[in-house]
Amino acid sequence: MFDLLRPLALACSVTLGTLYLAGCETNPVTGRSQVMIVSEEQAQVASAQAYAKTVSQARSQRKLDTNAARTARVQQITSRLVAQAVRIRPESANWKWQVHVLDDPSVNAWCMPGGKMAVYTGLIEKLDPTDDELAQVLGHEISHALLQHGRERMSRAVATNAALTIGSIASGVNLSGLENVAMIALELPNSRTAETEADRLGIEIAARAGYNPNAAVSLWRKMAKASGGGGAPEWLSTHPSDERRIANLQQLVPTMMPLYQAASRRGDNSARSALGS
Repeated sequence: MFDLLRPLALACSVTLGTLYLAGCETNPVTGRSQVMIVSEEQAQVASAQAYAKTVSQARSQRKLDTNAARTARVQQITSRLVAQAVRIRPESANWKWQVHVLDDPSVNAWCMPGGKMAVYTGLIEKLDPTDDELAQVLGHEISHALLQHGRERMSRAVATNAALTIGSIASGVNLSGLENVAMIALELPNSRTAETEADRLGIEIAARAGYNPNAAVSLWRKMAKASGGGGAPEWLSTHPSDERRIANLQQLVPTMMPLYQAASRRGDNSARSALGS
């Protein structure tokens, strides 16, 4: 049996290798080589569809933007951050940015390819973040989209499905194509490298938008405290350790302070809304 499976395993390896080699791209912001089997257009279209479904379901369950003041706060902070994100990736000005607050007890937030964002009430209620701290969360998630980490996860999901499809020939299992790849990718963890990249860019975006970089440190101290009992929240399952993350952010604060101070002097405390409803 094992002898019969060797050619299949080799074919699977070759196919995956071909997919990965064909899909490698160099990220223009970080310079890191990323496997991108899924095109950016495909990632954004799939994400928009998945996001619309998520929003529609939350609305039907009366779990969407249930507190007007809280939603307005999130949207106002996000608008300031998006204005700075567009300076880093000008093409993102054409994205149809959206953010909603979902009534869910999880300590969670995310941003899909194309700027489709959600913040969970659990994060706001359990962490009680200041505006500066909430800006660090949102800046981190926006950075994932700018750095195409969601597209990277989607490509990983597609590659994994390709391997499973080839493997199903031996087992006789009939596997259909990958469904809801955008939502599946959203559940996949980012690599530690991607998390570190998003931390670095996120604190910069927040500083340029006029939010105090020191809040990144206080935010993750709150995160560490929140994860102290009963295990870490899902959002942090594969992130760098709390100690390492806080130490890295502390090292970044002196570099980011001039950006924050310059934004404060300019009075960059507002931004034209680029968010859809």
